[in-house]
Amino acid sequence: MEFELSSDQKLFLATARDFLDKEYPLDRIRRTGEEMVGFDRDWWARAAELGWTALLVPEELGGGSISGNGVRDLALLAEELGTGLAPGALLATNVVLAGLVAAHGTGPDHSEEIEALVTGEGIASWAVYEPGGQWNPLAPAVTASPLDGGGFRLDGTKDRVEAAGQADLLLVTAATPGGTAQFLVPAGADGVTVEPQWSLDLARKFGAVRFDGVEVAGSALVGRPGDARAVERQLQVALVVQCAEVCGGLVRMFDATLRWAFDRYAFGRPIASYQALKHRFADMRTWIEACQATTSAAAAAVQEETAEAAKLVSVAKAFVGDRSLTVLQDCVQIHGGIGVTWEHDLHLFLRRATADHSLYGTPDEHRRRVAGLAGL
Repeated sequence: MEFELSSDQKLFLATARDFLDKEYPLDRIRRTGEEMVGFDRDWWARAAELGWTALLVPEELGGGSISGNGVRDLALLAEELGTGLAPGALLATNVVLAGLVAAHGTGPDHSEEIEALVTGEGIASWAVYEPGGQWNPLAPAVTASPLDGGGFRLDGTKDRVEAAGQADLLLVTAATPGGTAQFLVPAGADGVTVEPQWSLDLARKFGAVRFDGVEVAGSALVGRPGDARAVERQLQVALVVQCAEVCGGLVRMFDATLRWAFDRYAFGRPIASYQALKHRFADMRTWIEACQATTSAAAAAVQEETAEAAKLVSVAKAFVGDRSLTVLQDCVQIHGGIGVTWEHDLHLFLRRATADHSLYGTPDEHRRRVAGLAGL
């Protein structure tokens, strides 16, 4: 995202980049491969000390942003971390915090949980996906039945829950007689079962979570049943972070491919000098600029909570989701045989972009969402 940054923002991003390069270089992700079970909790606590979890939380609740524009700062951080495929709970925890902050004052108080997440003492994830069916966070199959004397009983299954095996809290969307509601459920509660799921992305782990008669108190409720504002806010933040991360990876792989094209010689000249590849590089750079522009516009709209925010985040997801795979596949092709080897970085970013293509709605689903918002 190319706009003028303040000195504080530049320092914030440089610190994050140095921290990630030192603690989780790409070689570590590639070396562990399928054996990687997640991320180190102590590492995440130190990341939280750097402000990674505080950007969307107002100061009165223990947070604070760098520039006063928390969503914009978070998007910048996500793009920076996307260049290194950060394995932590940046998206998962910040999405939950977005929902808790949006619902603050409209239901039970969750200030203690917010504080624990901001400090890195706790880790949370949004349990919203369900096996089968189309992506619709406002139509969950998991049920929350009211209990006599207060409280609710949760039954059903969620899958593709990021960091499910490491999360302390799960923000669960469920159907109640009063409409869709959300509940903060301890991952260790009776009746909660977490099963690891295979992930194409080597740097992130997901899990399926079963709720078998899980009883929670009324204080677990987040906001009010039937109030979709917090869910929409969470979705918008998730899409901004996701698209920004992908943009960071695209820039890194494009730059690496361009360097390779100038270093790789064929018939006595760099392959970058051939007209066909010049056109491909021009197309890729244009698409990357458009990915960054749509993501930046979405972040600004979400920050200001404008009426266009819902549409703009879907536009960003639809465009970035499709074009990111096109760009990365072109990078693989230009590298030739070396581009498909385990030792090269390209497959790590292609894995991340392919996984993100489907998470939080596919590009096709978001194009339909844009059409619906436009009344078509």
